[in-house]
Amino acid sequence: MDSARIGKIMKAKQYAQEPERIQIHDLSLTFQGTHSTHKITFHDGQWQCDCDFFLRRGFCSHTMAIERVFDGMLVEPEEELEEVHSDVMAKVPA
Repeated sequence: MDSARIGKIMKAKQYAQEPERIQIHDLSLTFQGTHSTHKITFHDGQWQCDCDFFLRRGFCSHTMAIERVFDGMLVEPEEELEEVHSDVMAKVPA
């Protein structure tokens, strides 16, 4: 194995131990529930799941489980606006 590849593997291991580096803005996945597979999405800070419970109540065990898995990585809309504002302000000359 070449040294460049070894370096990248070591860096990947370091990154994997620092989940605070990750921000998820949009997500689409399938979740294997007890009785069937469900499609879950996260977009603009909003969850969607195709299960009957979510369609009636606006939340479900599938989305709550995924929220726990990705705890701290999901970008809420107001966080995203703050990031954009900070980026714009950093580019404005003083």
